[in-house]
Order: sequence, then C-alpha cells, then structure tokens
Amino acid sequence: MVVSFAQIRASEDRLFDEGCGTRVVLDHVMSKWGVLVLSALSDGTLRWGELRRQVDGISEKMLASTLRTLAADGLVHRESFPSVPPHVEYSLTPLGRDLMERMLPLVAWVADHAEEMVGRP
Repeated sequence: MVVSFAQIRASEDRLFDEGCGTRVVLDHVMSKWGVLVLSALSDGTLRWGELRRQVDGISEKMLASTLRTLAADGLVHRESFPSVPPHVEYSLTPLGRDLMERMLPLVAWVADHAEEMVGRP
C-alpha cells in the first residue's frame, strides 16, 4: 500500500507541524548518530565499546547522549550487570526492532546510491 505524505498528514490534525511530537521523534530517529546507532543495534546486542567501534567517529559524549535519548524514546534497552568492571549491554526494544524493519531498506538504499550522489560534479 503506497501512501503519500499528504495522506499521512491528513490522518491527524497538525501532524508534523512545528511543536508536534512527530518532529521530535524524527529528529531523534533520523539524526546522523541516531540512524547509525540504531542500525548497529539491529544486528544484535552490543556492549559500549563494541557499539563505539561500530559507529565510527562518534565521541563518547555523543554516544552516551544518543543512547540516553533512544532509551528514553523506548527504542533502545540498556541492561547493566553488577560486575567489576561495569558491564552494560544495549539492544533494540520491540519498538526499536519494528522501526528498524522499516528503516533498514532506507539504509540499504543509501548504501547503494551514496557514491553516485556524492560523486556528482
């Protein structure tokens, strides 16, 4: 079923308008680091260091902030194990997995077309 953006917006008053929660969700999910962190977690549970290596170029501060935001949104689950040194694992929640089923085709499209788009004169 193909749906247009106009049809989606018409389904609810002021959907995607300034101040609407949909804008906040889009900002969190579609941010540079949000997409990469969610994509990395789509392959399974990762520890902090593993996740940082998967998301090349992210600072510790930005990784912590992104994970905190995505966890607060209900997309990422953080599990802390009482051990020395601390052991924390991150995984997608059912809502996060549902999102990634829809977002991974977009990520694949970007991977397939990035060179032809960026390489244009």
